[in-house]
This record gives sequence, structure tokens and C-alpha cells, in this order.
Amino acid sequence: MADDEKVKNEALQMMGQYQNLPRLVVFDLDCTLWPFYCECCYEDDPPYLYPEARGIVYALKEKGIDMAVASRSPTPNIAKAFLGNLGIQSFFVAQEIFSSWTHKTDHFQKIHRKTWVPFTSMLFFDDEDRNIDAVSKMGVTSILVDNGVNLGALRQGLTEFTLKASSSHRSMNG
Repeated sequence: MADDEKVKNEALQMMGQYQNLPRLVVFDLDCTLWPFYCECCYEDDPPYLYPEARGIVYALKEKGIDMAVASRSPTPNIAKAFLGNLGIQSFFVAQEIFSSWTHKTDHFQKIHRKTWVPFTSMLFFDDEDRNIDAVSKMGVTSILVDNGVNLGALRQGLTEFTLKASSSHRSMNG
């Protein structure tokens, strides 16, 4: 728990350095928030997160930034059970967990319809290139993680989000 608190404080300090913050942060689950695939688990298996993920989720919640889940999974019941067992299910304003033959774009359309947050006000973390590419084309700042969500990925996401926001702001006013 002390580590979670330390990560949370670092994440909050980091967020304080940025003027533009996303209104919604969206996470993939498998190999992004946790280091396994749900379909390889049973509902009563004890779930666990990547080491810095919980602290980051707590920091976003404390900062008042909404969060959502966009996960392509053949076992949504296991994913939802794991979120509940981890005590973070209520942190997410939208949970789009379903098998999809398309990219994550279906998940994001549903998240947008539930939250009314524009795609350009979202930040997304995923471990698959194809999802990052597809969702980026929708206007979402999308960050590829290769070792789960951590402070480095958060910093990269906030930096890219800010750069994108300031360049679109300049083009609207220029």
C-alpha cells in the first residue's frame, strides 16, 4: 500500500505540471492494467495489477479525471469480476468489455455515447499497435504500453495530450 501511495503522489505531482489534462482516461485491461489475459484465468483467481497501475488510477480519481475501460475480451464476466475484486470497478464511468471483430473503435463509440466526452479530450492506454492506430485516427491521444501502465507511460500520455491540445488550440486561433 505504501508503494501505491507513493505512486499516487508522484502521479498527482506530475499532473500538476500540465495545464491541459484529459477529461477521460481510457484503459485496456489485459497486458495494460494487469499482466495477464482474462480468458486464461478463472473468476475466483486472485487478480493483481501492474505495480504502478493502482497508484495511477487512485491519482486520476483524486484529481477528478473520469476513467473508462475499453477491453476486447471473450470473457467479460471474468474481467468485471477482477475489477470488482480489485476494488476499482466503481472508478470507471464506462466499462466497455466485449469481444469485437473490429478494432477498439466500437468500444470508443459506446464510451463517447455514454460520457459525451469528445475523442480529442480522451487519453487511451493499450498494449496493441493496431488498437493505438485505430483509436488515434478517431482523435484520441493513444499511448502504446509494453510493460503495463506506469508513471513513464502516464508522463508520455500527458505530454502528447498537451502537445495535441495546444496545437489544435493554435490552429483554431491562428
